[in-house]
Amino acid sequence: MSATPRLYVEADLVEGGDFALGGDQAHYLSRVMRLGVGDHVRVFNGRHGEWDATMRASTKSTATLALGSRTREHAGVPDLWLLFAPLKKARTDFLVEKAVELGVAEIRPVLTERTDAETVRVDRFQRLAIEAAEQTERLDVPPIRDAAKLMTLLSGWDTNRVLLFADEAGDDAERPWGGEAGRARPADEVLRGLPDGPAAILIGPEGGFSAAERAQLRKQAFVRPVSLGPRILRAETAAVAVLALWQAIRGDWRG
Repeated sequence: MSATPRLYVEADLVEGGDFALGGDQAHYLSRVMRLGVGDHVRVFNGRHGEWDATMRASTKSTATLALGSRTREHAGVPDLWLLFAPLKKARTDFLVEKAVELGVAEIRPVLTERTDAETVRVDRFQRLAIEAAEQTERLDVPPIRDAAKLMTLLSGWDTNRVLLFADEAGDDAERPWGGEAGRARPADEVLRGLPDGPAAILIGPEGGFSAAERAQLRKQAFVRPVSLGPRILRAETAAVAVLALWQAIRGDWRG
């Protein structure tokens, strides 16, 4: 991995072109990384690959970069979305960061009956996603969609996209976590049986899905409930676990 600083930019990247940076990015290069005129930066925009750039000018609040040559062609990630019920601040930050590291193509906050968050700061999540992409050598940044209610998403779902949801409940309402009847199949078994194509993973809130939500999910033909083992995982742990499984079995960890 190169030690040269790496930045996500919005500008089109064309050999021989140049563009200006302002605000936090200029401050990062000049004050945090202490770069000066002639120093190198790697830049990417999610469309045109990764490029070598050189600091052409720098002030306290702006920096101008001159593009050199392209060092890597653009490459995307598997068409996998993550849907999750937002948690408390630090835990949601962790979840978004790890989802980007693990190669999701899109992130969607989902509001459920037991969602444990008062506000959903999509703009903040997007900044976290950019930072994670810069640090992990991704050539794209997954978009963070606006939060939506679970039932609204289900009603407008593209049925060509398989939706896996972490379902640790059973069907017996009188027993803790629903007893053993109606338990989902192990996640790795379900994943190995899926056809190739777009997919999404849904992680619920700390208290799990309500009985009505679980019933609605299970009756959809495009939904596949999965179990993540004998222990009840925290939501952010469940997200990391199932994303890693998907990438290993169906994604770009297969080599």
